[in-house]
Amino acid sequence: MELQSDKVTVQKSQQELFNFLTDVSNYEQIMPESKEKFEVKSQDTFAFALKGMPEIALQIKETREPEFIKLGSTSDKFNFSLDVEIESLGENQSSAQLFFHGKFNTMMAMMVKGPLKKFITNLSENLAKI
Repeated sequence: MELQSDKVTVQKSQQELFNFLTDVSNYEQIMPESKEKFEVKSQDTFAFALKGMPEIALQIKETREPEFIKLGSTSDKFNFSLDVEIESLGENQSSAQLFFHGKFNTMMAMMVKGPLKKFITNLSENLAKI
């Protein structure tokens, strides 16, 4: 299953946004309002739970400074990654777009597609506000 957010403009340079998103504690600031839990597990891993959803842990799996960050699920049950692509739009401005890549069976994909699309849309919209 492939989903993507719209590109959003962020009032930070490409490097500043990359630095912000590689500090896992900052993800709490861009979580949707439905967040019920957020916990930093290690320097590169955090866990969160949204209302009505199971807890999910994400780990930074790959980075290409300053334009790419890949977060991956730490659970075998939910095999997915969330990629962030960052483009420079000038000295103090950049754009970000989120890409969700998941391997789910058909039934699971039907159940989670709507909530996941809403989740990555919320993340990108909140990113534009930082």
